[in-house]
Amino acid sequence: MVVILLGPPGVGKGTQAVRLADSVGWEHVSTGDLLRAARRAGTELGKKAQAFMDAGELVPDSLILDLVRDHLKGIAPEAGILLDGFPRTTAQAEGLEGVLEAVGRRVDRVVVFEASDEELIRRLSGRR
Repeated sequence: MVVILLGPPGVGKGTQAVRLADSVGWEHVSTGDLLRAARRAGTELGKKAQAFMDAGELVPDSLILDLVRDHLKGIAPEAGILLDGFPRTTAQAEGLEGVLEAVGRRVDRVVVFEASDEELIRRLSGRR
């Protein structure tokens, strides 16, 4: 099963993804975590991503999709997957379909988290 968790920053996607993944034994996939791990490991994709970040640019959707594809290939076919805040763009959403198809999966559910603007500002201000 593949479940996508979407919503604005500060709404609790990551917190709930970790809790849910831990409680049911699923794989929690965060593109931020994948990027940091690839950079630390010095992989080719990590080096490419680092070059964009060093230039103050966003990492291209195609590179994010490659990171996700590589990661998903290493997950057992029977394991559940929680995609935390991914996809973020239309291009990523369209590309994800092909990535999942390549690993014999499909999106089963999408959960959208919501909170008031006031609550999001309160939560994000507390992170400083």
